[in-house]
Amino acid sequence: MDALLPAFGLFPFVLFALIWVLSCLKVINEYERAVVFTLGKVSNIPKGPGLVFIWRPFQKAVIVSLRTTVLEVPSQDIITRDNVSLKVSAVVYSKVLDPKQAIIGVENYYYATSQIAQTTLRSILGEVSLDELLADREKLSLRLREIIDRSTEPWGVEVNSVELKSVDLPEQIQRAMGKQAEAEREKRAKVIAAEGELLASQQLLEAANKISQNPVAIQMRYLQTLTEIAVEKNSTIVFPLPMELMKAFEKFAEK
Repeated sequence: MDALLPAFGLFPFVLFALIWVLSCLKVINEYERAVVFTLGKVSNIPKGPGLVFIWRPFQKAVIVSLRTTVLEVPSQDIITRDNVSLKVSAVVYSKVLDPKQAIIGVENYYYATSQIAQTTLRSILGEVSLDELLADREKLSLRLREIIDRSTEPWGVEVNSVELKSVDLPEQIQRAMGKQAEAEREKRAKVIAAEGELLASQQLLEAANKISQNPVAIQMRYLQTLTEIAVEKNSTIVFPLPMELMKAFEKFAEK
């Protein structure tokens, strides 16, 4: 019993050391990195992935995810260059390239990226007209990505793409655009009908020139038309007699 007393006396210290070692062990996932601060000073190389030992309480680890994050920019009130008021929302895809700079370069890189995206969206879209906004959305998205990425580069954050999610137009603008589209469709319909009339008149002119070269062709066309009419039932066909035949009958009557 006397020999076991020292062992039991050391048991609390061994248990405390075991708990301390377990608390210092940290598992870092493949898509994460640990930015370690030692007595307030940051390490040059982030740790991970795998099992990382943190010397508590002298060291502190801040976990940063390297995965692409989807940042939804809420609807912003935009006044375009041609004084049209509308609401535009967007989606920003970004990821952290430098975990160390993302932690020490800005207080909250996610919130800062969101604010930069909102202000850039309002300023850039306010410089274009409504027609440019609706027609050149891909071009505007590329321009927004370049400007936002340039602003977040000092924080170690890369913006992969920016997509305009929705453009909410006022009801009056929608009605005006509907009328404009309807007028444009009517214009195209009239132009197509006029082109059809022109082509038909050219074809009729060519047909008339060919038929006029032989009088028999006119009679053949006339008989063909009568045949097409006679196909229908209950048709009354008025067959006019040629003047030459009437003159022949007159000469026969005089004799």
